[in-house]
Amino acid sequence: MSYSQNIMDDEYEKFIRRMNPPRVVIDNESCKNATVIQVDSANKHGILLEVVQVLTDLNFIITKAYICSDGGWFMDVFNVTNQDGNKITEEPILDYIMKSLGPDSCFASSMRRSVGVTTGVDHTSIELIGSDRPGLLSEVSAVLTNLRCNVVNAEVWTHNTRAAAIMQVSDDETGGAIADVERLSMIKRLLCNVLRGSNKSRGAKTLVSHAVTHTDRRLHQLMFADRDYERATGDGSDDKERPNVNVVNWQDKDYSVVTIRCKDRPKLLFDTICTLTDMQYVVFHGNVDTEGPEAYQEYCIRHVDGSPVKSDAERQRVIQCLEAAIERRVSEGLKLELCTTDRVGLLSDVTRIFRENSLTVTRAEVTTRAGKALNTFYVSDSSGYPVDTKIIESVRQTIGQTILRVKGCPEELNPVQQESPTRFLFGGLFKSRSFCNFGLVRSYS
Repeated sequence: MSYSQNIMDDEYEKFIRRMNPPRVVIDNESCKNATVIQVDSANKHGILLEVVQVLTDLNFIITKAYICSDGGWFMDVFNVTNQDGNKITEEPILDYIMKSLGPDSCFASSMRRSVGVTTGVDHTSIELIGSDRPGLLSEVSAVLTNLRCNVVNAEVWTHNTRAAAIMQVSDDETGGAIADVERLSMIKRLLCNVLRGSNKSRGAKTLVSHAVTHTDRRLHQLMFADRDYERATGDGSDDKERPNVNVVNWQDKDYSVVTIRCKDRPKLLFDTICTLTDMQYVVFHGNVDTEGPEAYQEYCIRHVDGSPVKSDAERQRVIQCLEAAIERRVSEGLKLELCTTDRVGLLSDVTRIFRENSLTVTRAEVTTRAGKALNTFYVSDSSGYPVDTKIIESVRQTIGQTILRVKGCPEELNPVQQESPTRFLFGGLFKSRSFCNFGLVRSYS
């Protein structure tokens, strides 16, 4: 699409928007258990994802949804609660919803060009995709520490032997984005070597950017482009644990009907709508019900060219891609939460200790706020056995009982003498740096 065509499209969208501004109604009276949010707007491809993205980013739980976008008009109704299952009543949050989705919002701009993308000046974004293996996050973190990069935020997903990550890093000395071209080139080269490992049959990619993308959507795009939805012949995964996804054609209405049944979890609706949108399908009608342990989703879809699913091969691809989208965020393993003062090399030290204790990270969320590191790790035993509670206690003793906490442990851990929260912050610092230097020289010299 040419630059002039983009300008014409933008002006046309602005005209349509002025003629038909979005209308948002927030109702806390009609439903006993949830806040009802209704969004009406001129229709365009991707608008459903934009609305769901706003609600998901607020950490709302969407318990029900009704979608209708036939013709030139779009109407969505969502029943939402907060994380505690209560209605949304806080005025600042309600005002934010109105500003984000209402007439004065910018959410109606084209998905192709602007959604989830802003310019960042305080960090550099690194996108990674490669073969998963035990200790991979530890190796990546060690390289970044050695290159004097501080990990400010990060999200790591693993699925079907592949690993993807988006890491926001800052310069150790300046605290801002990394501008040196040669240094950025070295970061890309060394990280690509780590990601590639000994697997020569599958590629590895590293992209360095100063732009900020919507992390979850970008992770879906990275893994989709990497074809993580393709399962090897004789895949030993249990079919009973897979989501139940079905696609049939509704000949009378010229739609394809997608139905999904699976265990409910946060952000499930975003993951499925994100995948359908990026696969260039339009949801014309939909019904979502997630009350209870199981989620049910039904969508009437067409491709952007106006056609339903045309072949069995296309049908199987839609099923596989939706299964993968649901599975990528499934939190396998034991949940560990770390809260401590942030410092350069913290992520490298923590993941090194995990690796030394035969723990592999299946998913990770790394956040820094006001000088505090708030990290969540899902870990499993590298050999595939259940995680040994003695190993977890050993890890907690090394890092600090008050720093690393266990969430969702299947059985109570034996009480262990409390460790000083400063023991890990300073006691292992020199050991960590020597390890990083040794590992880097050994791997890349």
